[in-house]
Amino acid sequence: GLKRGIEKAVAAAVESIKSQSKEVDDKQDIANVATISAADSSIGNVIADAIDRVGKDGVVTVEESNTFGIELDFTEGMQFDKGYQSPYFVTDADRQEAVLEDPYILLYASKISSVQSMLPALEAVMKSGRPLVIIAEDVEGEALATLVVNKIRGTFNSAAVKAP
Repeated sequence: GLKRGIEKAVAAAVESIKSQSKEVDDKQDIANVATISAADSSIGNVIADAIDRVGKDGVVTVEESNTFGIELDFTEGMQFDKGYQSPYFVTDADRQEAVLEDPYILLYASKISSVQSMLPALEAVMKSGRPLVIIAEDVEGEALATLVVNKIRGTFNSAAVKAP
């Protein structure tokens, strides 16, 4: 009845919009769309510059600021919203960030509670002298304590992060 009619109307509307849409892929088209959205050509051009620089798969974040003007910052690497598992992993106290240069990355599909489960990876990474980022469902107990103690002692630089 009514539900089926609404679903058909939605499907027809979506199909109509898709048939009228066009890919926006060059910098000028992006600037035009951003200018219309922001109602300001200077903001539109900054957004187009940002998208041009990071590419179609890159991430652009727009933040409100207390300062006057428009500022454009680029961050190389990977960033995601889940935080580090312990404040002891912080490397930049002012920004409350854990920044690790050229780390090995260990992706683990479940929780890590025991050091034994990650010992081979830890030993291999420690020999290399490079830091380690562990992305897992959770890092807890003995495993987290071991990483924190080694970070505090300066033995081994790492950060554990909950998977996004």
